[in-house]
Amino acid sequence: MNVAVIKYNAGNIGSIRNALLREGLDPIVTDDAEVLGSADRVIFPGVGEASRAMDDLRAKGLDRAIPELRMPVLGICLGMQMLCESSDENDSTCLGLVKARVRRFSEDGLKVPHTGWNSISNLTGPLFRGVPENSYVYFVHGYFVDKCEEATAVCEYGGQFSAALRTSNFFATQFHPEKSGEVGEVIIRNFLNLEGWK
Repeated sequence: MNVAVIKYNAGNIGSIRNALLREGLDPIVTDDAEVLGSADRVIFPGVGEASRAMDDLRAKGLDRAIPELRMPVLGICLGMQMLCESSDENDSTCLGLVKARVRRFSEDGLKVPHTGWNSISNLTGPLFRGVPENSYVYFVHGYFVDKCEEATAVCEYGGQFSAALRTSNFFATQFHPEKSGEVGEVIIRNFLNLEGWK
């Protein structure tokens, strides 16, 4: 299987590559739209700041290339947020695949960023096959997507937010499956083994 990881100026590429190596796969890390378009699976990582990340995607033409991808794509953390229309983070315009705005957590009684292990529930769709309700996964984020129609998992932190999304062939998690132990390994494996996702 040919797996590509999108290369840009925000990412947790090392830990994602290690997770894929554990599955017996050596991914291609690339910002070449043609190479991305020919992959069997694409992972859209993200740790960083939304407006700078979007500027880099635009400079590379990836803001146009990513929405055109037709294989399963997995957005992680900031990669999930950039699938949305816009973000409160420096009032960024994002890719617009999910009709939602990314908002900052209120610091009223909450520790921001939301960091560490938290449980996810309302699990639906093929990404969560074999994952028990209320499983714990690892989060690091100061911004979130409200619970919305595209949500395939939710988490509670000062209210419910979307812990995972799906629209068409785009799957995404706010948490880091590559840092989420055995549960994360199941989720990554489910993504790699997707069948009938269309």
